[in-house]
This record gives sequence, C-alpha cells and structure tokens, in this order.
Amino acid sequence: MANHSNFRVDAARLWDSLMEMAKIGGTPKGGCNRLTLTDLDKQGRELFIGWCEAAGLTVSVDGMGNLFARRPGQDGNLPPVMMGSHLDTQPTGGKFDGVLGVLGALEVMRTMNDLNIKTRHPVEIANWTNEEGSRYAPAMIASGVFAGAYTKDFAYAMTDRDGLRFGDELERIGFKGPEPVGKPVHAFFELHIEQGPILEDENIEIGVVTHGQGQRWYELTLTGFESHAGSTPMARRKDALLGAARVVELVNRIGLAHPPLAVSTVGMLTPYPGSRNVIPGSVFLTAEFRHPDDAVLETMNAALIEGVARICDAIGLEHDLKLVFSYAPVPFDPGCVAAVRRGAEAHGYSHRDIVSGAGHDACYLARVAPTAMIFTPCVDGVSHNEAEDIKPEWARAGTEVLMHAVLEKAEIVA
Repeated sequence: MANHSNFRVDAARLWDSLMEMAKIGGTPKGGCNRLTLTDLDKQGRELFIGWCEAAGLTVSVDGMGNLFARRPGQDGNLPPVMMGSHLDTQPTGGKFDGVLGVLGALEVMRTMNDLNIKTRHPVEIANWTNEEGSRYAPAMIASGVFAGAYTKDFAYAMTDRDGLRFGDELERIGFKGPEPVGKPVHAFFELHIEQGPILEDENIEIGVVTHGQGQRWYELTLTGFESHAGSTPMARRKDALLGAARVVELVNRIGLAHPPLAVSTVGMLTPYPGSRNVIPGSVFLTAEFRHPDDAVLETMNAALIEGVARICDAIGLEHDLKLVFSYAPVPFDPGCVAAVRRGAEAHGYSHRDIVSGAGHDACYLARVAPTAMIFTPCVDGVSHNEAEDIKPEWARAGTEVLMHAVLEKAEIVA
C-alpha cells in the first residue's frame, strides 16, 4: 500500500477558497445565509464550477441539481471514487458546515494536479442539493433520490413556505441538469465539521466516523378554537398553544428518558392567528428524535404518539401528527473507515472513532456505495449558527486525511 504521508495540501489556498465562498450570502454576524435553490445558491454553485473548470475538471449536473466535477482516471470505464458534501446553508448558518467538504475536495483535486498524481479510477467531487432541509423538507433529498430512497417526482413536488415548488426553483436557477440521477460509485468520502464538542474538548484532530445516527422528523398541527382572550373563561378554552407547550415538554422528556445518546428537539412552532388578545386556535410545530439504535427510536416514536393524544384529549384539541422523514442508523463501510483511520495515522494526526449525531449525505450514499466520513473539530461544538468556526490547521488536517483515503481507493498509478 502506497505511503501518502508526504502529500500535503496548500492550507492557505484552501482557507482562501473557504473565505471567498463565505462572502456569498455572508451575514453581518459572520455567518452565511445561502438557502438551497435561491439566487445566492446559484452564485455559490457558479463560483464553485469556475474553480473546478480552472482545475481542469469536467463538470456535469444531474436532474436533481447535484454537481459532479470529474478528474479522469487511467481507466475511464471504472466507477469514480467520489468525495464531497453541500454548499447550501441554514438561514443563520456558518461558513463551514458542508462547505468544508466540497472545497476540501476541490483542494484535494488541486493538490493532485500540483503533484501530477494519476489514479486508476476517476475521482469526482459531489455537491449535493438541499442537504440542509431548511427550505425544503426532508433534508438530504437530492442524495436521497441518487440513492433511490425518494423519487425525483416526489422531490420536484415539494414546496417551501411560500408555495414555491422544488422542481420549479431548480429550473429557475438553471440547475435542473440533463444527467440521470444515480450512477455507480466505487467509494464515497465526506469531510465535515463535527457539529459537536467532543473532538475539541479532547484535543483530537480527526474524528473517524463509524456510524450515522438514525433520525425521525415529525410535523404536528394542533387545532383548537380561537376566541377572545379577555372574555373566554379558562375552563371553556381550547388553547392550541397550551397544547403545544405541553408537547414541547413531552418531546424533551422523551429525549431525557434515553441517556446518553438520545436527543430530541422542537425546532419550529407557529401559532395562529398570532394576535396578543386572541387565544390561539391552531399551532404548527416540528419535532425530531435522533439515536444510533433504531429500537430506541421506535420506543421514542410510540411515546410521542401516546403523549400527543393524551395532551390533546385533556384540552379538547384535534391533532394531525405526521412522520415526514425517517432513516435508520447507518453503519459506514469498514474498509472505508479503515482508510480514514490509516490516513490520520500516516499524517500523524490524533484521532478517535466517533458517531455522527447529525444527518449527512453520506448516510444515503452508504446505501449504494462503500462510504465513510471524516470529522474535524469546530470551536465550542457550535454549528447551524453564525458563530460557527474552525481553525485553518483543522481544515488542513481533515483535507489531508481525505486525500489519503481517496487516493487509497482510487489507486495511484505510476
């Protein structure tokens, strides 16, 4: 097996690219707002494509707007070794979530060019559409279609809060591509910030991701009756917001009941009609559960169904609870995980095994190709926040481990 420990990336070039991309949708607090399929997403994609073409890569776009930038291999008939992540962000997101995985992959390609490295397999960068799920739910929809978890028609029909269809917006920004969605992949690697505090707290440079947590996302509408806040007696009220408050507490209790790995969150809550002197007649809210054991997720699911029904019966509310997104815990490919571990060891980086608490495109790619992930620390474990930050040396370490793993699978040729 070749020793790639002498292959070093250009850390300054990588950091400059990260900072340049961050200007597109940059926020006053230093974060990024580059929601999927917006004009800012289009600008970010176009900047990335320009960089790829300048590096001699061939760019293609599939019917979900996924971008693929290809460096040829010695045998063009072999499936590519793929690396990448996403360029879309949360509305108050940071500079690195997803973006490090895309631009780290670009830096790998640039370094391969600098060193005149040739590989037997083609190597590709992937930028996956709508990983975040903040504008269109569910998240990771484009990698999900690629992996066969969803149909393209299902994705196209999704609407945002303004009623704009995914398919229409994809076409509007010019990225409904001609290529079919899905193709053979020899191996897939995703570099990402941890989005948690473990690596920084333990002063470890590389997280070797062995599993992705299972997730379940819910949407719940509670329906009561809006009436005057001053003249409706307490005993006669059907207050949907009171029900929602009790559901928030329920979701929190369910998470606490399965320590230490379970997490549970209510992330959105919208009362109607939203007037200070009207008892809310309806409330829309979201809930989510995450755990690496699907049996535990099923127990949490049952507790939510029973608890919501009990809360609504006590207040006299109607409810509509929907499971809108679900995937089982994902074990990553042992061979790819070992390649990541060897990459950290070859470069002398401290490392530890870790389970991903967040969902990633790699979780869907694992259905169709051997897959692994690489985590870098992030400051204070903060992500999905404008304060999200990493250190340049962390970006370099993660990218060098990525390059090692990719080259191992793509097979360097003389």
